[in-house]
Amino acid sequence: MRPVDEAPLSRTEQRNPRSAAIDRMPTLDMLRLINAEDSQVPLAVADVLPELSAAVELAVTALSAGHRVHYFGAGTSGRIAVLDAAELIPTFGLDPGRVVAHIAGGTRALTNPSEDAEDDETAGAAAAGDVDPGDLAVGVTASGRTPYVRAALVTARARGARTVLVSANPASPIASGVDVHVAPDTGPEVVTGSTRMKAGTAQKLVLNAFSTATMVRLGRTYSNLMTDMLASNAKLRDRQLRILSDATGADPARCRKALEAAGGDAKIALVTLVSGATVEAAGHALTTTNGHVHQALLLLDRPLTG
Repeated sequence: MRPVDEAPLSRTEQRNPRSAAIDRMPTLDMLRLINAEDSQVPLAVADVLPELSAAVELAVTALSAGHRVHYFGAGTSGRIAVLDAAELIPTFGLDPGRVVAHIAGGTRALTNPSEDAEDDETAGAAAAGDVDPGDLAVGVTASGRTPYVRAALVTARARGARTVLVSANPASPIASGVDVHVAPDTGPEVVTGSTRMKAGTAQKLVLNAFSTATMVRLGRTYSNLMTDMLASNAKLRDRQLRILSDATGADPARCRKALEAAGGDAKIALVTLVSGATVEAAGHALTTTNGHVHQALLLLDRPLTG
């Protein structure tokens, strides 16, 4: 395989002829151009949904077996990965440490330029030293050639993990070494090489879809409602009651009583409200079905809603 630093430029690093005069455009025309370029991103993501689906299946397999998902990225890609991993905890009640984001340069790189860190293959390999057999390693790099990410994926694979590459370069020189390559082709950026724009937007869409679909498959929602969210403030506690009311048709007072009886566990409260089962029976059904509300209700042989 051709060394990464000798690989041809990806389309994300090429000049965009449509924006050659961007520095002489009126502001509104410039914004229209940027918006027109941005509008291409969802279409590029749509083209790689089969590959994204395969990546989700790998994540579901890993997490349902008690293993972890690791993100590895540098610069903008790393920051997007950190954001996605962090938001899974409050949104879906995921235990900390189940989806872990590793960013080149460490936490300082979240708010400070650390572009030199992306070349550190030793650090990438070291970060992947935390990967265990059965885990899933997801490398995120717009160019598809970042040394930190390449080293992390090579090490993770050697340690028995499955591997996914998320890039904006279908011809990525490191793609041949992974199980799944998700590569929306977003093309040249409005400002040449500024992959925080279209490529970064594509990565945000891909990782949001990847993690959300994974959480839904793991039973972290009921219908399209966030049953596992952490109700850590007054606003979220009110939302939790609205979720129970939307899911069951019960009034807020009844939902609050059921939630209190369930010790604050919204899923148990939901199952008791829909099925009429006791808190103990609802909890047992949810444990038996690994937290899938629809399956728990079927186990209790009650009608479904939602």
